[in-house]
Amino acid sequence: MLRKIRITFALVFFSCITLLFLDFSGIAHAWLGWMAKIQFLPALMALNVGVIIALVALTLLFGRVYCSVICPLGVMQDIFGWLGKRSKKNRYSYSRAKSVLRYVMLGVMVVAAVAGIGSLFALLAPYSAYGRIAQNLLSPIWAFGNNLLAEWAARRESYAFYTVDVWVRSWVTFGIAVATLVILGFLAWRNGRTYCNTICPVGTVLGFLSKYSLFSPVIDTTKCNGCGLCARNCKSACIDSKNHRIDYSRCVACMDCLEKCTKGAISYSRRRKVDVASESGAEASGMSRRSFVVTSMAVGTAVLLKAEEKTVDGGLAHIEDKKVPARKTPIVPPGAQGIKHLTQHCTGCQLCVVACPNGVLRPSSDLDTLMQPRASYELGYCRPECTKCSEVCPAGAIIKIDKAEKSSVQIGHAVWVKENCLPLTEGVSCGNCARHCPVGAIQMVPSDKDNPDSPKIPVVNEARCIGCGACENLCPSRPFSAIYVEGHERHKTI
Repeated sequence: MLRKIRITFALVFFSCITLLFLDFSGIAHAWLGWMAKIQFLPALMALNVGVIIALVALTLLFGRVYCSVICPLGVMQDIFGWLGKRSKKNRYSYSRAKSVLRYVMLGVMVVAAVAGIGSLFALLAPYSAYGRIAQNLLSPIWAFGNNLLAEWAARRESYAFYTVDVWVRSWVTFGIAVATLVILGFLAWRNGRTYCNTICPVGTVLGFLSKYSLFSPVIDTTKCNGCGLCARNCKSACIDSKNHRIDYSRCVACMDCLEKCTKGAISYSRRRKVDVASESGAEASGMSRRSFVVTSMAVGTAVLLKAEEKTVDGGLAHIEDKKVPARKTPIVPPGAQGIKHLTQHCTGCQLCVVACPNGVLRPSSDLDTLMQPRASYELGYCRPECTKCSEVCPAGAIIKIDKAEKSSVQIGHAVWVKENCLPLTEGVSCGNCARHCPVGAIQMVPSDKDNPDSPKIPVVNEARCIGCGACENLCPSRPFSAIYVEGHERHKTI
């Protein structure tokens, strides 16, 4: 019964969190956004003390149920493990804990967080790893299915659905997502929870706490006949059936052992103090806690591909795709306060990228900020009335702001490029940038001040410009816009 309850809750959490990364309407975020905010690392980065205390208390009471119920990457591994069990039953075996590797990886995560190495932090964060998989691999399939449904409904004169663009926001992030899925899927299919108990820093922290949990699977030596069936079905490889011991730092409270034991020798119950003391003593003799102090590691990731850009311009004739301008300073979303704050808090989960309704946000391909959100205006611009990214961010990297605050946040400023401006290059009248500027920061003036009839060119009032990118996005010049936005290292309020 306990196993069925655990699986039910796990599937509910897994399905709902997956939906957060697939939904483009914003409905799922309104109802289920709290599920992203109770993930361990995002809550830690956001300094959400209430959530952290609740997760610690949950672990001290019931063990690592977070890993088997709440964490989507953990549930995904269980699904692959279940597929592996269908091909070969009773395939696991007990193995000693790789404590050195676990604490080294935890130390690497701590060093990355302190040093502000966002790309390394994002690679190790389990929730973010699953977010990348869902956003890059599942979201396009979901959007494609939606488009088929929208076309089918339109043929029947129903417009309850609408089509959305299906495109790869970053080939680098896409490649990382594929590699993560293949590696973790293979490990889980073959060996169960290998990643959770050797690499995952969240698993290491919660594993340390779960050694002192009040309730855990307990072996009754008077009933156990030493058949080893529990150990051969333990995906965490933490049951030493010969010595009737369970490594609670690796046990994820999946309850599989309870169901497999034919003698009823394992029960999920309150542990005796003597069991806790003996386990702690055994670990202390085998592995000193001073192994927590580790040397820092450097990540050498070669970025071979650049982000794919796509245009959605219409018309009967072919329109050349816009190219990304060479910005000296990248643009980060309003609410991020600036590049430094975003880099220090972002886990690269891609939830803001999914939630952006205008196709503005996409993962960074730069090594030092790999997979963190950056704004680019080839598909759309950052509308002043939209605050979606700040509403869904679970890590506090993009602080929640309202519409009035966003309209006064200057994330960058527009820069005019004379060589690309159509009134000067083609001798035609334009003014698109000034017409569509939502804050009136652009005015059209004669290019020759002594000749009022000369072609009019834009002049940018940097003090009023908020860097929304409407001018860049709607500029008809190709392949580069005649006006583009330079980001600000630190956002300003105007």
